[in-house]
Amino acid sequence: MAWRFRRRIKLIPGVYLNLSKSGISTSIGIRGANVTLGKTGVYLNTGVPGTGIYHRQRLAGDKLAYEKNQFVSVEHSEQHIYAEKEIISADVQEITSQDMQGIKDSILLAHQQRIELNRNLQKVSSKLASTKLKLTISYVLLYGLISKGISERIKADILAQKEVITELENQINNCFVHLEIDFDEEFNLKYKKLVATFKNLCNCHKIWDVTSASLQDTVKSRSSAGTLVDKKEVRFGFKSLPDIKFDCDAMYFKNANGADLYFYPNFIVMFSSKHKFAIIGFEELDFYHRSVRFTETGKTPKDSRVIDRTWAKVNKNGTPDKRFKGNYQIPVVKYGEIKLSTDTGVNEEYEFSNYEFSEDFAIAFKNYQNLLKASRES
Repeated sequence: MAWRFRRRIKLIPGVYLNLSKSGISTSIGIRGANVTLGKTGVYLNTGVPGTGIYHRQRLAGDKLAYEKNQFVSVEHSEQHIYAEKEIISADVQEITSQDMQGIKDSILLAHQQRIELNRNLQKVSSKLASTKLKLTISYVLLYGLISKGISERIKADILAQKEVITELENQINNCFVHLEIDFDEEFNLKYKKLVATFKNLCNCHKIWDVTSASLQDTVKSRSSAGTLVDKKEVRFGFKSLPDIKFDCDAMYFKNANGADLYFYPNFIVMFSSKHKFAIIGFEELDFYHRSVRFTETGKTPKDSRVIDRTWAKVNKNGTPDKRFKGNYQIPVVKYGEIKLSTDTGVNEEYEFSNYEFSEDFAIAFKNYQNLLKASRES
């Protein structure tokens, strides 16, 4: 198989990530029990080691269906009025891929364990401060100097508490989901290409998150633009989540009206908070790219290509409407558009001022995604 993982990856004490050709599961290290996520649901497997006694219990069923929003049109005064379509993903609690639920559970468990370890660290640190104060008082009141045994016992307590603090700090530093992935040459080349094209994509002069779109009557508005969009400028970059450790930062998509997206080598995290996020497998994502003719009424980005000209008020045949005084020309530019969606409810759309950068990234992404799918199916 081209795509290789470490067969058993230790995440945090007692929790492992198991990756194989058939899928991904999480095992909780309680002897004789583990949780498995299969294609038909989540199961609790229990048994007594060495006895042959075994029980399997189904905990959860199939994934939730998600109904996508569509444009709605109604007749009114012989004109079509189109309702605004909000471009937003479903709640992140509902859109995790079935075979990624184990990773999500592991991240939540790692986060909870780190909270508990930090609480213990605070308690021991407070105890250490109290013990040090006790040692100082013993010297001030002289009984620590008179009875060497008292001061030695206090010093021993201080040493033991310091050792506990060191051990707790080590556990906190290692209480994360650790991703250890072995690339073969073909995967390595395609992933490097994906990252390189993403770096260029980040350098687009303008990146917008398209949050809604609606059709407009071009005759009534005297405009050449048949679609009105609401979009907000965002930035892309490289960024990591606090509960996941990986050799490289994730490719980061800022989301203007929902959870931000973090692209790791074989899954995407849609992150709202440490307790509210979703994980989607690369293979499940529908990735669509195209060019967009955009009538730019604002300032044209410096890296955009002007492909045509129109008028602020235009006739149906493209000529300027002379009924409007001071009618002026408007550039039509070529932008890149990327749409991301899944059956579980991901629904995001972005526009880029540099079409070529968006096209290069789209080609690299599809090539990498197809390699992942082929590896999983082989």
